[in-house]
Amino acid sequence: MCKLIQTFFVAVFACGGLSAQTPAWHPSPGHTQVPIWPKEPPDAQPVAGPETVKTVKDSPVAGRPWLAVENVSQPTMTVYSPKGKNTGAAVVVFPGGGYEILAIDLEGTEAADWLTSKGVTCVLLKYRVPHSGDYWDDQLKRRIYPKVAMALEDAQRTVGLVRFHAAQWHIDPHKIGVLGFSAGGHMVAAISTHFEQRSYPAVDAADKESCRPDFAVAIFPGHLWRHIRIGDEVIGVSGNPPHEEKNSQTLELNPDIATHITRQTPPTFLLQAEDDHVDSVNDSLAYYIALKNAEVPVEMHLYAEGGHAFGIRRTKFPITGWPQLVETWLKTIGIISE
Repeated sequence: MCKLIQTFFVAVFACGGLSAQTPAWHPSPGHTQVPIWPKEPPDAQPVAGPETVKTVKDSPVAGRPWLAVENVSQPTMTVYSPKGKNTGAAVVVFPGGGYEILAIDLEGTEAADWLTSKGVTCVLLKYRVPHSGDYWDDQLKRRIYPKVAMALEDAQRTVGLVRFHAAQWHIDPHKIGVLGFSAGGHMVAAISTHFEQRSYPAVDAADKESCRPDFAVAIFPGHLWRHIRIGDEVIGVSGNPPHEEKNSQTLELNPDIATHITRQTPPTFLLQAEDDHVDSVNDSLAYYIALKNAEVPVEMHLYAEGGHAFGIRRTKFPITGWPQLVETWLKTIGIISE
């Protein structure tokens, strides 16, 4: 894996290991993705080319390749209805990818298969990338913070749309949550703490609905642990090379998240491996402590092994049995019944 690349996904691109690209991503037959914005998305930025999908073969997960979507300029959502009994709950899923790409099947459609099998509606958000949130620039060797977090705009818009269409989609408007992986886990924290006011001007009636999630699930989240300064050297930035992270002794949360945590932040589930060398376990630890201090209900599971970017796939590591933990937690907080 290439050195000094922020995420597993970007590392794969830098090192090769991709098949020939194909046109824009589309869901499986029977499902339709629809634009989340009626016109041009707010704060739109130019992208390097058209949206494409690439198959990552050289870094398989559970022995299988996965799909990476690049250059998303027109964000969409795809609704996956429950299979069998409908619990009334819904989850908006944010795939990870370092705000550079989207792991659309590994951390998207495969999560939809799991959720719908449990009677939960899944709404898969294909949000804007690249550079739609803070990301690691390998050439500059530092994090870049965009002026506008377009991914958060897309997330807020989508949760509002789901609540607006709740009756039509047979969803309980009080049981709408979010689930994200890696950078998507950061989006979970962002929308959990930035819901009182939209990051963009309202465009229609859907934006009058609350975009506060009723519950939140962050799987190996990143971008949450604040960098610290020791002497004149800045170290410990989440997503930086592991040898820098080991020098840090603090668990300070990213102030953009920390300053917005209140008792209204939704109940949260956190899961991460201690040997995650892409997003440090300190990301989960820092967020957990901040939530506890604010008296927000939070459950955290840490495992010694498991690494990063395992998605929904089962491997030899016990951490990959996490969906069962989430199901139990959802019952505990009253989102789904026994």
